[in-house]
This record gives sequence, C-alpha cells and structure tokens, in this order.
Amino acid sequence: MVKLQPNSAGIDNWLKLIRADGVGPAIFARLIKRFGSADRVLGASVAELAKIDGLGFKTAERIASTRDKFDPAEELDLAHKLGVWIINLEDQRYPPVLKRIYDPPPVLYIKGDLTRQDNLALSIVGSRRCSLYGQEQSSRLAHFLGSAGFTICSGMARGIDTSAHQGALSAGGRTIAVQGCGLANIFPPENKKLFALIAESGACISELPLQYEPLRVNFPPRNRIIAGLSLGTIVIEAALRSGALITAKAALDYNREVMAVPGKVDSPLSKGAHQLIKEGARLIESVEDVMDALGHIGEQLQDHVNTAAANASQRAEQPLFDVSQLKLSDAERKIHDYLNKEPMHIDQIIAETNLAAGVVNATLISLRLKGLIKQLPGSMFTRNRAI
Repeated sequence: MVKLQPNSAGIDNWLKLIRADGVGPAIFARLIKRFGSADRVLGASVAELAKIDGLGFKTAERIASTRDKFDPAEELDLAHKLGVWIINLEDQRYPPVLKRIYDPPPVLYIKGDLTRQDNLALSIVGSRRCSLYGQEQSSRLAHFLGSAGFTICSGMARGIDTSAHQGALSAGGRTIAVQGCGLANIFPPENKKLFALIAESGACISELPLQYEPLRVNFPPRNRIIAGLSLGTIVIEAALRSGALITAKAALDYNREVMAVPGKVDSPLSKGAHQLIKEGARLIESVEDVMDALGHIGEQLQDHVNTAAANASQRAEQPLFDVSQLKLSDAERKIHDYLNKEPMHIDQIIAETNLAAGVVNATLISLRLKGLIKQLPGSMFTRNRAI
C-alpha cells in the first residue's frame, strides 16, 4: 500500500497560478522572484504584473483574467482519492537534481514516494517500436544499474521505457515513471499493472493536472523532466526524429551525461543512437562504461558496483548478475535451469518441463525481459551466455 504524503503548504495557490493562461515554468519563476509568493502574485494588479521583464501588458491581462479559473479544492480532493500528493519547488522533498535545471516544474504530482536514493538516478529511454535486442539491452542495463543502487527513470511508454522499468523492478530496485498526462490517466493503458508496481517501488510523477489527457504536445516537456531527474541519460534504439533524442538534448542542455547503446548498423532504430555517438555521446556496452561516463561520481560509486559484481560471481569473466539472487518464480527457475547453451525449441521446453504452454510462453517473455535468456529465430531459446 502506497502511503499518501502531505501536500506542500499553500499548494492551492501554486496550482491556481501555474494553471493561469500564459504561465509556464519560466514565467512562474519570474513572478515568484518578483512578488515573493504565489499568494502575492494572485493579488497583483495587471499594471504590477506587466512590469515583469518579458511579460508585456497583454500577457499580464491574460494571467489576471484566468488566475482564478482552476479549482484547486476539486483537484486536491481528487488527488486524495487517487493517493496522489502534490509538492512545489519550495518543498524540501522536491528532487534537488531536478530543481537545478533552468525550467523545473513549479508543481509535481506524485504517486508513490521519493527518497534520497533517487538523487542517484539514471534515465533509460528509446523507441516505442523497438526490437527484441533493444528490449533486452534496456532490461539488462536497468536490472544491473538497479542492483547497484541507481534509481531508473523513464517515461513508461511502450518499448524501451517499459523494459527499463521492468528491469529495475526485477532487481528489486527503485524506478520513477514520468507521465505525459495527469496521474488520473495511465498511458499506455496496458501498463496499468506496471503503473501500480512502480508506485509501490518508486514513484509515478507528472507536472500536469490529474485529468489531463496524453496529448502529443505534453511529451517534449515530459522528456525534460526525465532528463532533469537524472545524472545521465542512456538512449537505446531511437530513430532520428525520436522523442528519446529530445530527452538527450535536454540532458545536454542541463549539463548531464548523454550515453547511447549501439545497435545494428542497417536498422533505422539505430540511427538516433549512432548519431548521438558520432556527436560525442558515450558508447555504452556495460555498467562499467556507465561508471566511466559519470566521471567523478562514477569513481565514488565504483567500489559499490564492484562489490555487487563480485558477489554475483567468482568467475574471471563477471556475469551480468547472480541468478541465484534473483526473485524468480518456480516456473522461471525451472525453465532457466533447463536451458543450456544449446538452443531449445519452445515445444521441447514445454515437453521437458511439463508446464502448460501458456505458462511457458509467459515465463519465456519474463526471462527475456530480465536478460536471462535470448530468443533466436524459429521459436528457439537459449540461456544468455553472459550469465
């Protein structure tokens, strides 16, 4: 059960102001800096508002005429029913990493909880229409980074984002989903269960009113929050016009590290990640590459990551993770133990394990997302050789 936290003091006035026409994060910050509080801005005259640099008389009129249109009481009542709490920039619980960007959201809606560990976050983003390879790499990196103590941040979209959240959860790690709609809506709808799991093991957050729909215009601003919450952004499979590249650009603008996982040279899904690498993004093949990319921060964390890897195996070639330490179901463990380095057909797996076909299919998908097995052409499966 997710514990509902108290809202920030005076949050009702912050909600009214940020919902006024013409008020975005940048103008909001100027207004607060000039008047000192949301309450004073709401009581200011048009002439006083117009004195703000870059505002102008027409914008001041729009703000004054719409600053009471939003009903905070109704919003707060709905938030309570949904188990969502709301904080503003002045709240000590506001993520300090996000606060340091030049356009932080004045208000954050949160379902779940935020902890100090979330200051050590990495975002993993990529294409919605990704390949099996992309899913595996996303889940693999998220799992090991989550095991090492990083919070994995993404957008809960189909494809790479979903695999990143699932990889972190499979490691028992923390993960944050940033929605491009209000938290009363879950997008995509098939991720309803994932949304609940993330809220239990991290947080689902948004800057948008609870009932806002997942419109296309909402996603670029959402991507800046993903980048802003993170020390660095890892791009896995992205076309040249992918939203993941918007996240990467925001990370660069915020002076955060940008990393990319290489893909197939002839795949359109690799174009965006390869372009980032050509432009100077770090090429990422392993967690060690991530540590190196993070520089001083990575050096401070290296002992912790090395300890986690050492505990995973005593072999000279360290595996991705120690399977014995994973939270596997009986079916997952049975199928994983059965598979060896030789590819096995799904029909053979069903026959040899005496599990129902539906159970085998679902379990194979789960093991793939955890990076433990690989699917080959012709419904063949084999254990991941890195394990």
